[in-house]
Amino acid sequence: MTSSALVKTEYEAIIGLETHCQLSTNTKIFSTSSTAFGADPNTNIDPVCMGLPGVLPVLNEKVLEYAVKAGLALNCQIAKYSKFDRKQYFYPDLPKNYQISQYDLPIAEHGWLEIELVGADGNSTRKRIGITRLHMEEDAGKLVHAGSDRLSGSTYSLVDYNRAGVPLVEIVSEPDLRSGQEAAEYAQELRRILRYLGVSDGNMQEGSLRCDVNISVRPIGQEKFGTKVEIKNMNSFNAIQRAIEYEIERQVAAVEAGERIVQETRLWEEGTQRTISMRVKEGSSDYRYFPEPDLGPIEVSEETLATWRSELPELPAQKRSRYESELGLSTYDTRVLTEDLTVSQYFEAAIASGANPKQAANWITQDIAAYLNKQKLGITEIALTPTNLAKTITLIEKGTISNKQAKDKLSDLLNGRSPDEVFQGEEKISDSSVLEPIIDQVIAANPKELEKYKSGKTSLKGFFVGQVLKQTGGRADPKLTNELVDKKLNG
Repeated sequence: MTSSALVKTEYEAIIGLETHCQLSTNTKIFSTSSTAFGADPNTNIDPVCMGLPGVLPVLNEKVLEYAVKAGLALNCQIAKYSKFDRKQYFYPDLPKNYQISQYDLPIAEHGWLEIELVGADGNSTRKRIGITRLHMEEDAGKLVHAGSDRLSGSTYSLVDYNRAGVPLVEIVSEPDLRSGQEAAEYAQELRRILRYLGVSDGNMQEGSLRCDVNISVRPIGQEKFGTKVEIKNMNSFNAIQRAIEYEIERQVAAVEAGERIVQETRLWEEGTQRTISMRVKEGSSDYRYFPEPDLGPIEVSEETLATWRSELPELPAQKRSRYESELGLSTYDTRVLTEDLTVSQYFEAAIASGANPKQAANWITQDIAAYLNKQKLGITEIALTPTNLAKTITLIEKGTISNKQAKDKLSDLLNGRSPDEVFQGEEKISDSSVLEPIIDQVIAANPKELEKYKSGKTSLKGFFVGQVLKQTGGRADPKLTNELVDKKLNG
């Protein structure tokens, strides 16, 4: 099956995402053990998260605050009354043999977020994706399969309980997504929101954000859903899109061939770029939920809710809209600038220091971004401050230095040197009486090029302009130089 094959237009995909987000609290949801990633196995544990006899869980209030703020940011209705439940299942990485989660009374329901899809032509379309629910729960531990065996792939397994009891919110979307592109954009926008709130770092490589995809296909016009398949094991947004595109193709091909789609869980295999069957799941699991007897109900007062609502920051979609409507930035610029909160903060600090918004956007999304990508740095790790970027842009706009001069000295600026120091004695030459003798000298020194120009090879004008810029160390005003060279060559 090739990735270039397209889904036949008479079918549509029905896609929903279940996203587990690790909350950025210092301690676990029901105990005081650390949530720090990367600790030695089984060091961030305690009697509560290990489920030892005689211990009682106590809800971390910060977990509740973060869950409510996430619910508010996703336009959810926050429950005045919710509770925790026990979800029964048996697995080696679940020490209690049950998970404390929320079942019928979650903390937040009936929300939405809006995604923006940018086409090849640069135009964007918006689509609202429903959020069914957001609930709090504890994470399980982690099994590490090791050794090698021809049949099973491993000869033994190790268990690390550091992750057991780490606080999660599970966010379940409505089945409103129709393509891999929409699903990937939904997941990215969800991560942007969580990062802006400061409630999760959303790092997929560390498992802080984990997406499971539910997908089925049906003939267009049919109301009944097809048989649902779940896909796991995707560690990037690109993988989410590619896994969905593959699975849509696979299911459509099966339907066309008269095969039955099996309700199952499949894994995305990155090496072969395909989904493979993990386990068949013909019916829904019976987790025997019942109210958690060791935790009381949760009631969020109107006063607390109002306080947490007032603490919400400007969210990515709001920033994008403001940057376009108030600052006149392009869709591309707004998306790049708002992808990371630290970048948007840097941009806004530069504007506050007097930078022209469009020029600041150009520098940040192009020259500075290229440097950051090459050096694998974040914008907070460079020595060029927003104030010094603003000073540089102002010098360009005043005509004191040229844009080329600034770009040539970018490495000095990025290493922390101030514009006053970098451009001292580098002022742009905008005086005709200074430039004309230099131009005369350049023309006189290149008689062959002059003769070719006079014979009709007018493209050599750029050669003469370049020589003037070289003679002046890039300080010659490019616009004025072009005008004067043109006048001299054609006079």
